[in-house]
Amino acid sequence: MADEGQRPIIVKRIKKGGHGHHGGAWKIAYADFVTAMMAFFLLMWLLGSTTKGDMEGIASFFKTPLKVAMQGGSGSGDSSSILQGGGQDLTRRNGQVKKGDTPADKKTYDLKAARAAVEHADAERLQKLKERIQSTIEANPVLQKYKNQLLLDVTSEGLRIQIVDEKNRPMFESAKAELQPYTRDILDVLALVLNDVPNKLSLSGHTDSTPYMTASGYSNWELSADRANASRRELVRGGLADDKMLRVVGLAAANHLDRKDPFNPINRRISILVMNKRTEEAVMRDGAALEVSGENPDAAVQAVAAATGGGIAAPEQAEAAAKK
Repeated sequence: MADEGQRPIIVKRIKKGGHGHHGGAWKIAYADFVTAMMAFFLLMWLLGSTTKGDMEGIASFFKTPLKVAMQGGSGSGDSSSILQGGGQDLTRRNGQVKKGDTPADKKTYDLKAARAAVEHADAERLQKLKERIQSTIEANPVLQKYKNQLLLDVTSEGLRIQIVDEKNRPMFESAKAELQPYTRDILDVLALVLNDVPNKLSLSGHTDSTPYMTASGYSNWELSADRANASRRELVRGGLADDKMLRVVGLAAANHLDRKDPFNPINRRISILVMNKRTEEAVMRDGAALEVSGENPDAAVQAVAAATGGGIAAPEQAEAAAKK
C-alpha cells in the first residue's frame, strides 16, 4: 500500500495560443470577386468605346449567330467590330467587308450607241406623229378640205409640217399678218396634237419673191416674221403650251419650196418643225460662249467644231491639234 502513495502526479497544461488552421477557401472567393469586378469594368469600358453600329452588329450576332455565320451580313463579322473573325467563317481574323465599303464596279458606257438609240427612238416617235396627223386630217371633215395645203415630211431636223397657200386660198390676208378663219381651224387642231409630244417646236414664216416694201421700210422680212408670230399665238390659243416653242423666225423669200418658180403661191407658207433631240440641242446651244486661249488658234478651231458637232477644222489643223 506504501507504493500507492508514491505515484507520480501528472499535470496537464493547456497552451492557449493562435487560431487553428481554417483552409484557403476564402482566397478563391476573393479572387472570383476581383475577377468579376475586372470583367464588369472591362465590359463598361467596351460599351462606352463601341460605336452604335458595332453594338447593333454584336446584338444581331447574339440574336441569330448561325445566320450571321452562314450568310454573313452586318454583324459581329464586320472588320470594324470589336470581335475578331467574321464572314462565312467565324474563325477567320480578317472580318468581312461591309457592303458600303466595297469599291463600286466601274461601268463603261458606249455614248455613240446610246445617242444612236435615242435618235432611233426619236425618229420612230416623229414617224408615229406624222401618221397620227395624217389620220386626223383624213378623219376631220374640216381639215380634209385643206389637206392639199398641209405638207408633212420627216427631215434631218425632225418632222416638218408646212401650211402653204393655194392660188385661190391664201392663209393670210394680202400683205397682212391676219390669219384666215380656215387657217385658224388648221392651227387649232395641230395645237392639240403637237402638245402631246415631248419635242420642242420651231416655227418659220416664208413669202414668195414678189417685191414688197412700204414707205416705212416694212418688207417681206417683217411680214414673214409677223405671220410666223401670229401663227404661234394661234397655236397657243388652241392649247399648245407656250414653253414648247423654242424659235420663231421670218425667212422672207430666202428659202423657197418651189425653187424653179420663186413666184409660186406655194412658197408663201408657215413651216412648223417638230425638232428631234439633235436639232433641239443645237438650238439650245446656239449663242453659247466658248472660252479658249488666244495663244492656241488650233484649239479654238477644234473647240468650235466640237460645240457645233461638225468637223470644220482643216485636216492639217486637226493633225496639229492632235500632236499638241
